[in-house]
This record gives sequence, structure tokens and C-alpha cells, in this order.
Amino acid sequence: MVMAKGIIETQCMSKNSPAQILSDVNRMICAKNREKMFVTVWLGILDLRSGELTASNAGHEYPILKHPGSDFEVINDKHGFVIGGFARMKYEDYIINMKPGSKLFVYTDGVTEATDPDSQLFGIERTVLSLNKAKNSSMQTLLETVDADVREFVGDAEQFDDLTMMCVEYCGKSDADKDHETQKNS
Repeated sequence: MVMAKGIIETQCMSKNSPAQILSDVNRMICAKNREKMFVTVWLGILDLRSGELTASNAGHEYPILKHPGSDFEVINDKHGFVIGGFARMKYEDYIINMKPGSKLFVYTDGVTEATDPDSQLFGIERTVLSLNKAKNSSMQTLLETVDADVREFVGDAEQFDDLTMMCVEYCGKSDADKDHETQKNS
């Protein structure tokens, strides 16, 4: 994981698309992967001016998106194969158009595969319900809500995976930025 993270960070400096970055990283990992280890990766690059997010998925969980005035919904993106599994794997980009106020939630399988004492999974449906309980809250409150709901669900059951979550809110351009751009283009 540490090696993959370092290679991904370096490849992101190339200014290639997420799909090309994942393809390059996968090729590099496969070349040195005697242990046959793999990693899942969701990679997105957000254009802060336009709100266009270009993303690619290497076997990672589905991202969950909320646009202003709506609920969180799962994005059933096309998954590529995991990083480290097949050297010639090619990944595909897709576009998410973020609007000012859009929120994107990405997470590891430790969230959806958290297990209660009866071996029931927290699952994607509960994850979305939890997000929608706090959909108009700050990013910190939203993450704390999901974390608390998962912890309540699992109770004292032993867990075998980590819980990692990230939520990003696209704020868009400020009015001052828009005015300055309009003046510049006039």
C-alpha cells in the first residue's frame, strides 16, 4: 500500500488523466509484485474552475454523490481491475459535473463490510441512509455521522478492516472571482 501510494502521488504530477495514471501505476506495481498483492484505487481530478471531475476506478467501492437540493446517490461507475492484478489492464475515465454545493463521498470497503454480531453487513444502503441523515451538514459532521452509525451497527463485534472515508464539497467560484473573470474577458 505504501509503495502504491508513493507511485500514485508521483504519477499524479504527470498531468495525465486518472485512467492513464492508474494504467501506469498498475504496470509499475505488476513489474515488482512477486507477492501477488493488490490494491483498489478510486482516483479523481477536480477542475476547481469548472467543477468537472475526471475519475477512474480500479476495483474500488462506488463513489456516492449529492448535488445541491438532492439526496446522496451511488454512482455506478465502471470498475477496472485492481492495481497489481494484471499488467496490461487499461482503465477508463468518466466525468462527474460538480455544481457549487455538490458533495462527493468516497470510502474503503471497511465501511460497507462492517459486520454486526449477527454477521450482517452495514452495506451500501445503510451508508447512503446515513449520509442522507446529515446531507446538509458540514463535511466533518457528515463523516462523524457515518462513523457513529457504523459503530452503533457493529456494536462489540470484532472488525477485520479499517474504516477510511473522505467527503469533498465543491464550492465553485466566489462572486469576486466571477466578477474578475467577467472584467478580464470584456
